Amino acid sequence: MAGRDGGQLAGGPVTRWLTEAVPRGRVAAFRTLVYLFAAADLVFFTPWVRTRVDVPGELYQPLFLGRVLPLPTPTSALVGAIFWALLLLALLAATGRAHRLLGWSVFALYLEWMIIAMSYGKVDHDRFGLLVALAVLPTAGAARHGDPTRTEAGGWALRVTQIAVVCTYFLAAFAKFRFGGLDWATGSVLAKAIIRRGTDLADLIAGVPHLLLVAQFGLLAFELLSPAVFLLPERWRLATVGFFYSFHLVTFAAITISFAPHLVAMTSFLPLERVRPLRWARRLTGRRGPDPSGAGAPSDEPADPVPAAGQAPALGRPAGP
Repeated sequence: MAGRDGGQLAGGPVTRWLTEAVPRGRVAAFRTLVYLFAAADLVFFTPWVRTRVDVPGELYQPLFLGRVLPLPTPTSALVGAIFWALLLLALLAATGRAHRLLGWSVFALYLEWMIIAMSYGKVDHDRFGLLVALAVLPTAGAARHGDPTRTEAGGWALRVTQIAVVCTYFLAAFAKFRFGGLDWATGSVLAKAIIRRGTDLADLIAGVPHLLLVAQFGLLAFELLSPAVFLLPERWRLATVGFFYSFHLVTFAAITISFAPHLVAMTSFLPLERVRPLRWARRLTGRRGPDPSGAGAPSDEPADPVPAAGQAPALGRPAGP
């Protein structure tokens, strides 16, 4: 487990893999993206949750966690309070301020939002990775955009999110075998999906003989082999994640299933510290941040700390890929 200061910890290869240090700038960018999506999710993707209060209370059958706690049956006042509190706190959390207090608050409220959403007969598995990200981000420590110093606490948060993303694929294959058996691959699953919500692209695909059966076998192979992404070198790992994104792009283009929360969680694989929209905007407008050294060309990058002679770096693991 990573220390509070993000320093290097002793441990076996599994511990070192789980807590592999990443730039704090990557953590900051991921944190901002996740919390902004949580706010956008309320407004654009799941505003229908607010209509659940119009459904008779006896139809509310809470998920296991909702029964264990136990959570109350949704009412208009409860759902409205969760919506506005979550919207405000998620936007505040996206700034990176008070990351523990705001982070835990957003996670608790979003979890309740999802329990309400999924307790009426349909459970979407594309939210698993995002929920895990919200659960671990409060432990990632403070982080600033563009900060190149490395943190194992942040590395652990990103790694756990990556594991959740891959489990979404891998366990989906087991769900197919559980409910459809081996006949899932040879059945008419994709054909039914195309009939229900297919696009013009899906109609073209369906017209190719046996292509849907090949796609079903390929989908199972893709899901079962997804954990192999952790065994690949960085360049090939990023290429594989790019394939994951392209798979979802084709899926959306064919049967309009977006998996948006999952796609946000999957950015935990990406070098997000290189994405600097505010810096790019300043360049476009001709504005630049102050030079931390006080001389030379202005820059918005933080200055790297220089240790005293004979003194070890403040963070145990040296900067590197």
